[in-house]
Amino acid sequence: MTSVTQQTISGETVLTGCGLHLGEESTLRLLPADTDSGIVFIRTDVDPKLEIPVGLDTLRKQPRRTSFGVGNIEVHTCEHLLSVLHVLGIENLICEIDGPEIPGMDGSALPFLDAIGETGLADQGARGRTLAVTTPVAAEDGDASVVALPSEKLRITYTLQYDGDPGFSQTVDLEINEENFRKQIAPARTFVLEREVKELQARGLGKGANEGNTLLIDDRGMAPKFRLPDEPARHKILDLIGDVYLLRCAISGHIIAHRSGHGLNADLASKIAEAHVRERELEDVLIKSPRGLEIRDIQKILPHRYPFLLVDRVLEVEQGVRAVGLKNVSFNEEYFQGHFPGQPVMPGVLQLEALAQLSGVLLLRSSADSNRIAYILGIDDVKFRKTVVPGDQLILEAELKRFRERTAQVQVKATVDGKTVTQATIRFMIVDAD
Repeated sequence: MTSVTQQTISGETVLTGCGLHLGEESTLRLLPADTDSGIVFIRTDVDPKLEIPVGLDTLRKQPRRTSFGVGNIEVHTCEHLLSVLHVLGIENLICEIDGPEIPGMDGSALPFLDAIGETGLADQGARGRTLAVTTPVAAEDGDASVVALPSEKLRITYTLQYDGDPGFSQTVDLEINEENFRKQIAPARTFVLEREVKELQARGLGKGANEGNTLLIDDRGMAPKFRLPDEPARHKILDLIGDVYLLRCAISGHIIAHRSGHGLNADLASKIAEAHVRERELEDVLIKSPRGLEIRDIQKILPHRYPFLLVDRVLEVEQGVRAVGLKNVSFNEEYFQGHFPGQPVMPGVLQLEALAQLSGVLLLRSSADSNRIAYILGIDDVKFRKTVVPGDQLILEAELKRFRERTAQVQVKATVDGKTVTQATIRFMIVDAD
């Protein structure tokens, strides 16, 4: 499954169809992409066209599907396509789409696999991204759970279980490689329980579902005709393969899932990244944004290094105006060993330091002289509004308010889940480095 080098496709691939949930017709054009450019959706039906890169920072948790977005523009139901890209080792791809949702096709991954197979792959020569699970991680939500354990290859054990009278349960255990995927996973279609239909319709979902693309399952786990034994459980594996590819890394590990869905799968991907980021170099785990900076780029601007580099990624820099970055708060942070170890809380001064470092990126990237350092002169109007704990993702924002040759003033803010946790105004002196 894993390719040693990065790959894209060798030519254009076009698929047209109705979205499973929103029910809108769309055309998806898959095009070759440059090395290290990632998987990027482009909404061509909005003006101007909008690029939406696949990654943890653009993930939007929506019911019953995997979606990505920038601002209020999103692309929905990406998991079937992503599962194919994961298995084939396609790391770089342009996905132009003229609507809000990927075509549902027949409800499986097979049409995407066949279409890309006809077009063919192109080896790009650069080192491919791989991630071997070395640290066990888990995510759970009620009676649903998913665990990733070390393994030399990607293996998935999925148990699909529904309560009821009589209810049903299915378990599939499979090593994921291209041959097994094509024969035993890709043909598995999306499904819905008869008892869920009215509720989903009331929520405005399943508008494009029909007998040709969705299996209707009764409480015994039966449908008019299955393509594969335990087809619903196999489709859940299909979804999981796609969901964890938001890391854009070919993963080796044993994933054991019980009743997990898209949201929990995404939580697992985030925890895998968090647990392995320092072992694998951040840029091999988190996906670059076209307008952002990865850790290697940040290190070219700032003098800070682990464990005191507190900006994981810069999502956006508008030169001389503002910058947006993120910091994933992991339980493994050095300071949690001694700072309220029984009830870990990220120190407020380190939140301010993260914001100051993002400000440094904004100030020094704007400077024509890259051989400079920004020192803090003072911090005013500091407010800590909410505790920050392991598992939180800090979104950092810095807006330049005043800039002179040697001094600057930056207004900063950090949020978690859209709520402000820290804000301040930081004054800097910019000096020449020795």
